Amino acid sequence: MKVTIYSDGSARGNPNGPGGYGTVIEYVDPKGVLHTREYSAGYKKTTNNRMELMGVITGLEALNRPCEVTVVTDSKYVSEAFNKDWVSTWLRENFRIGKKNEVKNIDLWKRLLTAMETHKVTYCWVKGHAGHPQNERCDKLATTAADGSDLLEDSNCE
Repeated sequence: MKVTIYSDGSARGNPNGPGGYGTVIEYVDPKGVLHTREYSAGYKKTTNNRMELMGVITGLEALNRPCEVTVVTDSKYVSEAFNKDWVSTWLRENFRIGKKNEVKNIDLWKRLLTAMETHKVTYCWVKGHAGHPQNERCDKLATTAADGSDLLEDSNCE
């Protein structure tokens, strides 16, 4: 089953301001019918990078069987971690960069890696705010969530 996950994150007053993510999942069934699901949530205090990760995580965790997934994101933070294979180095070095520095957002990177385990995932970067319809929709979902009133706690926000 081939699925496309579009994702975006937003943070107002980054870092440590309110933020949100928006995710759109698309799947075309064997009859050629497009199915779309949308997800979003806002947080009281977070960062843009954490919301970029949460958008992808939410999309992958919503899948209930192994899929061939294309993740489309405007986040180079997320896409380059896989496309430039930073993640392999982080895993080999126990999420450390050099001798003293830890990778930021380890909790979410680990959660993302777990969410990817049953899927074949590829990451595609698109330029944000450039008219890509699904990316624009994700941005709208993310910013609306960030500006909402029922904001969640991001207990691991650094």
